[in-house]
Amino acid sequence: MAKRNRSITQRVREKRRKEGRGVGTGKDYKPELRIQDVSSIGLATRVRGWTTDRIHHLMSKLELMVFFTLDWPTTVTDIREQFPLDLEETQAIADQLAIRHPRDPKTKELVVMTTDFVVTVGSGINEVMYAYTVKYAKQLKSRRVMEKFEIERVYWSRRNISWSIVTELDIAGAFVTNVEWVHFHRDLSSLAPISAATVKNIEAYLAPRLFSQLSPLRLLTDESDRAFLLSPGTSLSVVRHLIANRRLEVDMKTPIQPETILRLTAKPLILQ
Repeated sequence: MAKRNRSITQRVREKRRKEGRGVGTGKDYKPELRIQDVSSIGLATRVRGWTTDRIHHLMSKLELMVFFTLDWPTTVTDIREQFPLDLEETQAIADQLAIRHPRDPKTKELVVMTTDFVVTVGSGINEVMYAYTVKYAKQLKSRRVMEKFEIERVYWSRRNISWSIVTELDIAGAFVTNVEWVHFHRDLSSLAPISAATVKNIEAYLAPRLFSQLSPLRLLTDESDRAFLLSPGTSLSVVRHLIANRRLEVDMKTPIQPETILRLTAKPLILQ
C-alpha cells in the first residue's frame, strides 16, 4: 500500500507540471495548489483579481484579507498565490540547516513547498518582487512552523527577493473591509441590468451631494433611487462601483458606513 501511495503522489506532481501549475505570470499564471487540492483552515475562497483578471485560490480567511490588501494598490502589477518552490533546492536547504523537509503525511514523500504570495510591484527596470507567507500569529509559536519558514527565508534570500511573514496583526481591518465591500462591484456587469448611461446619471446626481458632505451616504443613495425610479439599494451599489474604479476617492483606512457621511478625499472626477 505504501508503494502504491508513493506512486499516487508522484502522479499528482507530474499532473500538475503538465497542467502548467506554478508557471506563467498575470492572467496566465496557474497556482500550484487550488482550493480543491487541499484541506484548508478557515474559509477557502476563489475570487477574481483586479490586478490579474483571473481567479485566485485563497486557502483561508487571512489569505483573503492579505489578497484584498495587495489587489487595491495600482503599483502592484502581478499577484501569484500558492507559488511553488524548487523541490531539489528546498531539500538541499533543509539538509544544510539540519531541518526535516516537509513530507506527505500518508506517503512520507517529499512535497513541493509553496509561498502564499509572490507579488510584483512596478514594471520594466523598476520591477521589484516580494514574497509573503501568511500565518495566524498564534501559529508562529510552533517550532516546526518556524523551521519550515526558515527554509523559505533562505530560498528567497538566495534570489535577493524580500520575504516576510504576514499575520492578522499586520492587517488594517478597516482597509480590508472597505476593499472587500467594493471589490465585487468594480465591473459594470455586477450592476446588471443597470446600464452605463444610468450609472453616469447616478454619478452626476450624487457627486455634488457627496462632495458637500451634508447627509449620510444611505440617505443620499435612497434619494437617488427614488429620483431615478430604481430598486432600493441600486444607487448604493453604484457608489461601490465608483469607489472601486476610483471615480469617488475616499480614505480607505477609515470605515465606510452607509449610515454615516462618506468623506471624500478629492473632488469627484465628474466635478473637475
